[in-house]
Amino acid sequence: MSEFINNREYRMKVLKELIKELHSGKTVEEVKPRFEELIKGVSTEEIANMEQALIMEGMPVEEIQRLCDVHAAVFKGSIEEIHRPQRPEDVPGHPVHTFKLENRELEKLINARIKPHIKEFEVSDSPENVSKLAQDFNTLWEVDKHYARKENLLFPFLEKYGITAPPKVMWGVDDEIRDGIKEVSSMLSNYRGNKDEVIDKANQVIDKVIEMIFKEENILFPMALNTLSEDEWLKIEEESYEIGYCLTQPAGKWHPTRENVEQKAQLQGQQPVEGGYIKFETGILSQQEIEAIFNTLPVDITFVDKDGIVKYFSQGKERIFARPKAVLGRRVENCHPPASMHIVQKIVEDLRTGKKDHEDFWIKKGDKYVFIRYFAVRDNAGQFLGILEVTQDIKPIQEIRGEKRLLDE
Repeated sequence: MSEFINNREYRMKVLKELIKELHSGKTVEEVKPRFEELIKGVSTEEIANMEQALIMEGMPVEEIQRLCDVHAAVFKGSIEEIHRPQRPEDVPGHPVHTFKLENRELEKLINARIKPHIKEFEVSDSPENVSKLAQDFNTLWEVDKHYARKENLLFPFLEKYGITAPPKVMWGVDDEIRDGIKEVSSMLSNYRGNKDEVIDKANQVIDKVIEMIFKEENILFPMALNTLSEDEWLKIEEESYEIGYCLTQPAGKWHPTRENVEQKAQLQGQQPVEGGYIKFETGILSQQEIEAIFNTLPVDITFVDKDGIVKYFSQGKERIFARPKAVLGRRVENCHPPASMHIVQKIVEDLRTGKKDHEDFWIKKGDKYVFIRYFAVRDNAGQFLGILEVTQDIKPIQEIRGEKRLLDE
């Protein structure tokens, strides 16, 4: 396991070095051989983590955005395909299915109309050819609805899970495309014979639209499909109508497969509740049951995600340390006194890097003897997901003597 983690961390380190080399002026061709030597397949999660790490290290979002097209060119052809037993994006009406339908229409608009009309305009900038190209870019403005749904419906859910760098970068490029379409439309509406300038700008814009399609379908959508729940996709689908669609409409009404999960739960003698069920490897529980279980445990639980954000805490009847809901969303170091901040940061770093799997403390608090434990939470592949704090009054346990058997009742 440690060997896997070390290999993954080394690969992340080299990936960041390659991107920094691109930003410092090296060409794609100079970087690509080393990249292909190192990587056989790069997951979307690693790309997201890499950009997030660069931003957290101080690289401005604008810098990543400026060469975002270069990133995509390097990654193109090496992003692993993610296979799933069921592919939600193939179901008509699912938000990703609709996004992809729109992308196909955008490709048709660009390849069947805009590119040929640019060629005709290049041969002759007659009023007729200027008018046709102007109409094309007015139609291309429909992409604004596609981007608006992505930015206002999809991005907020990704950010809730701590995925912030890719949305920031992508939104910046979306705005560049919008500005480019407006600029070309304005140049054509007030055409003054600057043919080469119009052609150059028009080609830049359509190239960026095509590149954005690649980024969405190979980076953004797979990452979102691996992250969002069905209920969250349903909210996106339900609210999409208010913003509208680009050049087409959804191919159907999407119905989440969670309905089938509820049916299975009913067969097992469980009654469905509002909000549906969450399926685990070892069973199936409703949100209500999960919350009640955590709040019934004789310990206090707090979870801090991999980015150091307080994401959850249980609400038992007798919490040892108060946890106001205002703590949710805050960085963990900001929830401790300044004098102990360096200790908190050291614990987080030791658990994150794998130097330790857990760290324990015990203190006296009034008539309680409090045992505080911090655990590194990792997935099956060893990837760090966050830190779990478990707090318990162990004084009653220390006072246990003798035996008490079931039959004693």
